[in-house]
Amino acid sequence: MSDQTKDALLALRNRIDTIDADIGKLISERARCAQEVADVKSASGDADVLFYRPEREAQVLRKAMERNEGPLSDEEMARLFREIMSACLALEQPIKVAYLGPEGTFTQQAALKHFGQSAVAMPFSAIDEVFREVEAGAVNYGVVPVENSTEGVVSHTLDNFMGSNLKICGEVELRVHHNLVVSSVTNVNSISRIYSHGQSLAQCRKWLDSHYPKAERIAVSSNAEAARRLKGEWNAAAIAPAKAAEIYELDILAEKIEDQPDNSTRFLIIGTEQVPASGRDKTSLLVAMRNQPGALHNLLEPFHRNNIDLTRVETRPSRTGVWTYVFFVDFNGHVDEPLVHETLKEVATRVADLKILGSYPKAVL
Repeated sequence: MSDQTKDALLALRNRIDTIDADIGKLISERARCAQEVADVKSASGDADVLFYRPEREAQVLRKAMERNEGPLSDEEMARLFREIMSACLALEQPIKVAYLGPEGTFTQQAALKHFGQSAVAMPFSAIDEVFREVEAGAVNYGVVPVENSTEGVVSHTLDNFMGSNLKICGEVELRVHHNLVVSSVTNVNSISRIYSHGQSLAQCRKWLDSHYPKAERIAVSSNAEAARRLKGEWNAAAIAPAKAAEIYELDILAEKIEDQPDNSTRFLIIGTEQVPASGRDKTSLLVAMRNQPGALHNLLEPFHRNNIDLTRVETRPSRTGVWTYVFFVDFNGHVDEPLVHETLKEVATRVADLKILGSYPKAVL
């Protein structure tokens, strides 16, 4: 290496050191501001004071992306701010989050993507348990899967909303990559059974048909549970995320085996409070209707007439009546917007029951 090159690198490294020092000072200043925010909120005497504000965090992340001048991508810049906000929020009050476990699931990834690494993420074995923990106040929020781009809706999550008073406070969209993983004792030439969650098996159906057509496919409660089962099974493999392979000390035999390269899953953040408008919001409804001609048209017509963009309409049979159906509806907009408010008032007169599950910021990351 020439002296000229050495001098150029030394100058750049010195410049980076100076920038790093400035970044450190600004992060510390931001953290002190977060502490002052907590002090002001605590001094207000409000017993129901909220330290975590979903709409505020969404606005901060959007601004970080809008200000980004590169070379980092907008999403990468937002991730950096996400972690700074997570650490600062932990100074105010650490957020406790329940998620569908065990450790290593995609739901855990979604929880950490939304709340950051400083959140206290707690695994539970069933979606029902996540709902119960939030309702009981044992945790601040819960994270549950609601739909996959390939396999559709997660019915169990929707069914839990029928008997719950919890609100949807946010959403997370996660690109899902599946891997075939094996343990240290697996004979890779004799794999005769493959463990995974039922949806993951479905999302990798074509790949499995091509590579392991004779292997038994065994559905378990989660991909992380599938990974956990491999210890000691010489003839088994599992479909699991890379994080689960890391946690359970497994080897990845094949990467990205999902049939659809853009495979993604949407998760909902559930909590107890209503979220103010952030500027780019989505609203979810639960609507009960009797099974009669024109029922769906009567439900959807006001949205069409008022040019409100419906993003999802899902039907589930009601638990309370043989001839009554429940529709889950998502649309762009917030209940506090005048047009949305008037539309929902009209819809309420056309249906047996209407329940607003929540208005919340659209997924930023």
